[in-house]
Amino acid sequence: MHKGAVRRYVLRRLAIYFLTIFGSFTIAFVFFHLIPGDPIGALLTSLQSRSAYLSQASQEMVDHYKEFLGLGGSLPEQYIRYISNVLLRFDFGPSLVAFPTPSQELIFRALPWTIGLLGLSVIISWILGIIVGGIVGWLRTSRASGTLTLLAIAFSQIPQYIVALMLLFIFAFTLAWLPVRNAYPANITPGLTIEFVLGVIRHGLLPAFAIVLVSVSGWILSTRSLVVSILGEDYLLYAQAKGLSKRNIFIQYVLRNALLPQLTALAISLGFIVNGALLVETLFNYPGLGSLLVTAVGILDFNTIQGIVLISIFSVLTANLVLDLALPLVDPRIRTGA
Repeated sequence: MHKGAVRRYVLRRLAIYFLTIFGSFTIAFVFFHLIPGDPIGALLTSLQSRSAYLSQASQEMVDHYKEFLGLGGSLPEQYIRYISNVLLRFDFGPSLVAFPTPSQELIFRALPWTIGLLGLSVIISWILGIIVGGIVGWLRTSRASGTLTLLAIAFSQIPQYIVALMLLFIFAFTLAWLPVRNAYPANITPGLTIEFVLGVIRHGLLPAFAIVLVSVSGWILSTRSLVVSILGEDYLLYAQAKGLSKRNIFIQYVLRNALLPQLTALAISLGFIVNGALLVETLFNYPGLGSLLVTAVGILDFNTIQGIVLISIFSVLTANLVLDLALPLVDPRIRTGA
């Protein structure tokens, strides 16, 4: 392809990327600020309950905290001020969840937990889904394949938090094999020690299994569909005519051709992991972005909400941008629209 065409393709994708980030966050910013409620009143009530010396809040005090939290002025003024702070100083503003701790500090404290839990869960689900889905599609006429397909359809329709509740009841409350809440034992100080790592793994098994059990079902079904559509291709008949074994045909022709669209779906799924598994994290009191977002929404902590939403939008759209720029290297038809 001509260099000029490549340059135009890249510039067009970058323009769409930045415009989408701007538009998506603007809509989210306006939406959250239209939610009825009084975050300043809730903050002052909380401060009064902590200090016996804090008298009834005056209008001057209310105005001061509005300005401090970035809620002073009209909605366009708040928006311009917030965007300026983020772009120039990477400052999301003070949080209400742990006032006056900066929101970005809370977000980046919770982010590794969400990435660790969801990132590993998505990758494990994807690997298992590709292998099992490929086998199910390859042996689509067998009874075992039909049974696995029905189970995958059933589990793919069950919400993750329902599966999490079932696992909690069985393995935590009934059998008492695994802990109920938190990300690590309360009596262990976080650090790179064997005790802490084992504690994190033990506490993460139930929420991770709840996510994997539902996610792997979707990957099984999508991979099965791809494999079934591939089985009718002429190049498979040619491979059989050449005398290749069924194992080689399955691995080298069927799975390899099903892998590219699934890699695309994996990249998009990894972009979504910073959104957090809201209900699963909340159910297990897991200190990730999901739990933080639920807490922030409950008290209308706009700065924390906006920070999480901005990072989520950025990660999802960046994953899509990387795909848009990488896929044409694999298939030039994408660049030309063929």
